[in-house]
Amino acid sequence: MSKTLKIAGLFLGLLFSSAAFAGDGCYLCGSGSDNNIKQCKYHGSDTQGQRKNCKNSGCKISGTASCSSAANVKVIDPN
Repeated sequence: MSKTLKIAGLFLGLLFSSAAFAGDGCYLCGSGSDNNIKQCKYHGSDTQGQRKNCKNSGCKISGTASCSSAANVKVIDPN
């Protein structure tokens, strides 16, 4: 029984840790961004093309972070 639990725990750990390596994240949108945008989602790596998409959507990028799931944070996805 103990061995089965260890294997199941290892499998679940690997399954959920793979999401951390997905590379998706958000750019923080600073003051002056259009329509009260707070974050702009990017997919994969942080590239100039991804930044350009967010800037063209009205985000004035001030940094990067993981994406918020809070209801009061406006997150856009221009991709």
